[in-house]
Amino acid sequence: MTQPRLVDEDDQVTRRASVARNTAPHDATRGDVVGAERGPTLRTLLRLGRISNLPTVWTNCLAALALAGGSFEPQSFVVAALAMSFAYTGGMFLNDAFDREIDARERPERPIPSGEISAGPVFALGFGQLSLGVLLVAALGPLTGGPLNLPAVVAALVLCGVIVLYDVHHKQNPLSPLVMGLCRVGVYATVGLAFAPRPLELPWPLLVGALLLLGHLIGLTYVAKQENLGSVKGFWPLVLLAGPVLFGISRSGDELAVLGFVVLLVGLELWALSLLRRVPPRIPQAVITLIAGISLVDAVLLASVGQWALGALAVGGCGLTLGLQRWVRGT
Repeated sequence: MTQPRLVDEDDQVTRRASVARNTAPHDATRGDVVGAERGPTLRTLLRLGRISNLPTVWTNCLAALALAGGSFEPQSFVVAALAMSFAYTGGMFLNDAFDREIDARERPERPIPSGEISAGPVFALGFGQLSLGVLLVAALGPLTGGPLNLPAVVAALVLCGVIVLYDVHHKQNPLSPLVMGLCRVGVYATVGLAFAPRPLELPWPLLVGALLLLGHLIGLTYVAKQENLGSVKGFWPLVLLAGPVLFGISRSGDELAVLGFVVLLVGLELWALSLLRRVPPRIPQAVITLIAGISLVDAVLLASVGQWALGALAVGGCGLTLGLQRWVRGT
């Protein structure tokens, strides 16, 4: 697997950050640049939302729908995917807003400390997107002529709560990889409840899939937390990455096509591990590789229930994520 080219704007953005800090009065406690009255650029907003990772959210929605036994209705699926997209980007906005003081020290090229935008609008846009996500989930039932799907709305509210919990307290929280994983589990639960044939029922395939996805996210987030340390202290949490692989192999007797997706996932994970074993370790590249791997986990799960065509779409989501990472950094 070829290594994705990271355009992390280290040179250009760091220079802009330096200029901003030297030319605009900065309130470090609020993360505001006093007098920075110009509106944010589109690129700033895209960087805040880490939109390059959105294809993994869409494949999460595909997997949740199929694992819940729901029927694919294009209009409803687009609304659900849009709702989860707003939940994701809203959470990313809030991540930058809450981390602004730490970013000022460790990642001064990020939009708030570099002076591209102040913290206030980022908070407003972040919470606004979370609210819009919940409203779209509430609209799913009426859009198809049905009643309000209260369990799905409650799941969306819980998802937003977990997202905010992660954003507020994750830097020094040893359980933050678990909390991050629960955010993706929340996507599965919300979409699963929205499309499940029976109300309040989350079928076993969806629950098993959510557990396997949780393991992948815990391993991924464990690595991501050490991005600014320059080294990985212990590899044991990465054992959880093997969960979807072992599951896919166990299902290959019933669905032979699963093996093809398992091979892709194994290749991607081995590439990520090889990046971590280098001297010095290339942690940011490993992280974005494992983020894209979320879609391959979805592909394995989709193929395990006979949805190999949707699995192929999920593989495309992995490729699209890696491609978008060339233009908008996802970490």
